[in-house]
Amino acid sequence: MTTSELAKHDGRDGRPAYVAVNGTIYDVTASPLWSGGNHQDSHHAGHDLTEELKSAPHVRAVVERFPVVGRLEEEQPAPQPVSHIKAIIIAIITAVVLYFAITLSR
Repeated sequence: MTTSELAKHDGRDGRPAYVAVNGTIYDVTASPLWSGGNHQDSHHAGHDLTEELKSAPHVRAVVERFPVVGRLEEEQPAPQPVSHIKAIIIAIITAVVLYFAITLSR
């Protein structure tokens, strides 16, 4: 699950509440301490809480008791479209290379 997919699981409006810690995603929906996706007005579901837990009053083992629902993956960058000019240049270079390859092979 990517961070943008994780954000959809914020515990609001009946949606499940998921949090990520050290790359693991936990389902905290059933916990009354995560009602509405909010924990103690300090932490919010749908986020990676790895850094925030470093200063939390409890240990990471508390979070690790919740069901694991997946792994946090890096967002894949959107593919950059090749501009029309680049595509034309690539086509011309390919045509020239093929012309010389055919001509020289005779």
